[in-house]
Order: sequence, then C-alpha cells, then structure tokens
Amino acid sequence: MFSWLKSRRTEPGDARARALYDVVRRAVTAGGRDEDDVHIRIVGATAALLACVAYADLEVEASEEEVIRVTLGRIQGLDEAGVAAIVAVMRQDVVRIASAEATTYARELLELTDETFRRQLLDVLVDVAAADDEITVSETNMLRGVARAFGLPSAAYNESQSRHRDKLAVLKGEPSR
Repeated sequence: MFSWLKSRRTEPGDARARALYDVVRRAVTAGGRDEDDVHIRIVGATAALLACVAYADLEVEASEEEVIRVTLGRIQGLDEAGVAAIVAVMRQDVVRIASAEATTYARELLELTDETFRRQLLDVLVDVAAADDEITVSETNMLRGVARAFGLPSAAYNESQSRHRDKLAVLKGEPSR
C-alpha cells in the first residue's frame, strides 16, 4: 500500500543531494575500485543524514564535523582523501542537503540496509547531535523522525539518546532552537 515511500530515490534524481552523491561515487570508486550502486547509495544517504543532524540546529560545530569524519573514515572503500572530499561538499552544500527531509535519506536506508545497520547509524547520529555538548529540541525532533523512518520503535531512539541524557536541552531548561 505504501510502496511509493520506498520507491522514492534521493540519488541521482534529487538535485539537492546530487553534488554529494557525485562526490561519494568518485570517492568510493577512486583508484579503480568497482563498487555497486547500492553501496554508493548507502554511503550517500548516510553522509546526507550526518549533515542533516549536524545542521538541525542551524550550525555545524567543529566537534560535530569531527564525529562525521571519523564515521565516514570507517566506511569500506573510503580513504582519507575521499572522506575529505565528502566533508568539503557537505560543508559547502549543507543547507541544500538538509533542505530535503532527513526522512527521505532515512527511507533510502530502510530500503537498502538491515535493522542492525540502522540502529548503529542512529547511535552515530545521536553522537553527532551530542558532540557540541547539547542536543537541541530541533535535533531531538529530527532524530525521532529518522528513527521512525528507519522503521525502529521509539524505544530504540530512547536507548540511543540515553547515553547523552545530560546533554538534552529540554532537560536543562534551555530555550528550544
């Protein structure tokens, strides 16, 4: 009934993320590596989600970018130059990338990955949000939406976020951003 949700492809049709997916394709296939389109779509959607969460509070902090670099550095097929190229495009086009709903990228990953991958990525996304020592209301809302789009129960988000409970702006009594 809802097959149209899964059929929407971010790459390459969505111009907002096209530059990111193009650089991911070049980075992953650098040096003659032959990666399939699925791997490139997974890396592209992952990078886009990392950018969305980092920019959810309208400012990408250096600490958030560092978590992104480390995360991308763990991806099979990406070397240091590839990570640097992806981060450069993310930095340059973060507004355009984040202008697409984060759930668009999350649905792409729902289609292409297993639950274990999505749970691990949710943990990393929460780590990105917490990297600047505060998880804002806008970041919380985005992360909850991503968890739902990942097909994960709300308990999965609660478990992931509990590691950074002390950084939740709403519990600190701070104004929402």
